[in-house]
Amino acid sequence: MAEPLLAVEGLVKRFGGLTATDDLSFSVAPGELHAVIGPNGAGKTTLIAQLSGELRQDSGRILFADQDISQVPGWKRPHLGLARSFQITSIFHDMTALQNTALAVQAHAGHSFRFWRPADSDPALTDPAMEALRQVGLEARANVPAAALAHGEHRQLEIAMALATQPKLLLLDEPMAGMGPEDSARMVNLLRALRGSITILLIEHDMDAVFALAERITVLVYGRAIASGTPDAIRADAEVRRAYLGDESLAV
Repeated sequence: MAEPLLAVEGLVKRFGGLTATDDLSFSVAPGELHAVIGPNGAGKTTLIAQLSGELRQDSGRILFADQDISQVPGWKRPHLGLARSFQITSIFHDMTALQNTALAVQAHAGHSFRFWRPADSDPALTDPAMEALRQVGLEARANVPAAALAHGEHRQLEIAMALATQPKLLLLDEPMAGMGPEDSARMVNLLRALRGSITILLIEHDMDAVFALAERITVLVYGRAIASGTPDAIRADAEVRRAYLGDESLAV
């Protein structure tokens, strides 16, 4: 069995008297699409913030690619290969999809955003940017201003900008939020196409999408993992049914 790309060990985060992450441990294998689910207030967003370095854990360890990154500042983590789509991306609406994605390549290489203009024509930036747009299905929209893109296309662009940094692990926090059925189906197909080529940790409330995509699922309740396993194992877990999913939402 391959060593995990990401291992969370005994993670704890408290806000005053509230324990948002409670002795949480789980792992993500290389190439896996691993979903984290749970009711509102379960600690999912707090977990993502700790993994990305936005929040510092009170105790516990985060191991990534055989390195303890528990004390590594958030701004350094993308350079280690850990990308959080909406954290890394800041879409400029007056720029095209290609320019935005080339900027992500440029920023990851350590160049200042002040020098964005060459990103429009430098093949070292535009070639990987165009490849990232192709991966998310936006190649034909490369020269369209971001302001003219639909909501679903904005989410695709965010993922393209994260992919352009060539991450080892992609953190996605509710990528289907606010989407209609067609956009959600498109996002599911996008993530299914990426599965196996990049490791993904997915936070998502859309259970149809989760069970269609995930190879393993971890269920959080009050900051603690009550179950972690394959979709079939999670469907069959009586504690998960009682705590979160309910009998009807687990129907095949």
